[in-house]
Amino acid sequence: MGNRLSKIYTRTGDDGSTGLGDGTRVSKDSARVSAYGTVDELNSTLGVVLACELPEAIATMLTEIQHELFDLGGELCIPGSDLIHDADITRLETRLDGLNAGLPALQEFILPGGGMAAAQCHVARTVARRAEREVVTLSHHDAVRPQAIRYLNRLSDLLFVIARVLARSAGHGETLWKHERRKRG
Repeated sequence: MGNRLSKIYTRTGDDGSTGLGDGTRVSKDSARVSAYGTVDELNSTLGVVLACELPEAIATMLTEIQHELFDLGGELCIPGSDLIHDADITRLETRLDGLNAGLPALQEFILPGGGMAAAQCHVARTVARRAEREVVTLSHHDAVRPQAIRYLNRLSDLLFVIARVLARSAGHGETLWKHERRKRG
């Protein structure tokens, strides 16, 4: 691969533009840059989750997802590329189904929390939802493969379930939203 980043700053972005993977220059506030930038932010939030104490299987799963998020970011950064596939989405669904099978059904919404790892996972879930919204926004005026949107949708669901698993495994449990706490009238 060589020395791809031998010099960290180039000054080429000082005018408010950045280069896409295909060499095209766009504004740093373009929908495409916002979309892959938020995917990068999501990857970083998973790094924070991984800095917590986690069961080994979940740590391995999240690390694999980080690699896939680099693929997704690459797909968004290089218009016309296809790096996220249906098999990636199916793998998320399989993981989600496996983890969710051991959890009680939810009757109410839960409050984000449940210990540091679970709380950080909830933050990652919300960043995944934002990334999904930004990819949808991008899709309104540029070509985006549906796999990108579906991947982020499933990932946010998986992160919700992982947060539930982590809250329970850490002994913190889940705090249910008490919607009846407010008097109506």
